[in-house]
Amino acid sequence: MTSRTFATLQKNLLDWFAVHQRDLPWRRSYLPYEIWISEIMLQQTQVKTVLPYYQRWMERFPDIAAVAEASEEELLKYWEGMGYYSRVRNIHKAAQRLVMENGGTFPREHAAVLKLPGIGRYTAGAVMSVAFNQDFPVVDGNVERVFARLFDMDSPVKEKESQKRIWETARALIPAGKAREFNQALMELGALICLPRNPLCGECPVNSSCESRRKGTVEARPVMAKRKSLQAIEVALGLLLCQGKVFIQKRPPGGLMPHLWEFPGGKVEEGETPEAALVREFREELELDICGLDKITRLRHNYTSFKVTLHAYFCTLKDSTQQPVIRTAVDARWVTLEALQDFAFPAANRKLIQLL
Repeated sequence: MTSRTFATLQKNLLDWFAVHQRDLPWRRSYLPYEIWISEIMLQQTQVKTVLPYYQRWMERFPDIAAVAEASEEELLKYWEGMGYYSRVRNIHKAAQRLVMENGGTFPREHAAVLKLPGIGRYTAGAVMSVAFNQDFPVVDGNVERVFARLFDMDSPVKEKESQKRIWETARALIPAGKAREFNQALMELGALICLPRNPLCGECPVNSSCESRRKGTVEARPVMAKRKSLQAIEVALGLLLCQGKVFIQKRPPGGLMPHLWEFPGGKVEEGETPEAALVREFREELELDICGLDKITRLRHNYTSFKVTLHAYFCTLKDSTQQPVIRTAVDARWVTLEALQDFAFPAANRKLIQLL
């Protein structure tokens, strides 16, 4: 693109954003704490999903100090349902560091922001440009798609050279002193107009600058690397009932979905029925003998790298005097069904609770 084309693209995009930007709560004051939390929430999660979580979070944790003082258990509960729980743990660590080292305020220096737990190039650029209006680029999936089409990029956008080109272009395109509006405009364009499927090219404010539209390759851009197939696993879990309460346990700090609560159970091995797997898991993990298995439902849930078919059962103890022996969990409790709402569970477990 020529410098004149760059200038036209910048003006058209900024003019469009001034009229069509969504009214989002973190855009009202552009406070760095609010931008930080919104950007972390928006990773791997759509705006419409984030909005109720964001509102609830801000009501309970209005500033960095409130996050730092909260327990991890409470933070996980407020995050429950969005997944990728390492995000909220890093928020907690960063907030505690900011209270200890920076008086509970968010730093204004890019290098300092990058040192915070859970913050990489994208989030640092978002905070610096959107909260502080400093000229740092921001590249998310929306921006990748916009640039892949604007410049008709025929290489996978996640490849190293493609990423280098996109980030350099994103930096070069920022109009001096207008990083806040321009970066948001790029992301908004991808979210509202330059859609993954059936993009609204006729409504695009920069369609005159779009190489893929000129060449008829819009639907073929961006080029994506071949996706890995999800590993399929079957899991059996049991709602162990005793005297009107159900047994739950807390996952250990290492491994998958750490510190979340769950119903006991485990993977169904090859050649094993879900019922047999559940009996085995209770015996191996808790030294409990269960009986009276009554199937509740079968649920399916997809995670990032695997998909689960979940077989859920009510069950009881063969001997009501038995006590569980906790092996891998870090905590365990007997709670009422109503009290399950107070604990943070993995998404598949939460689906089951909602069904109950």
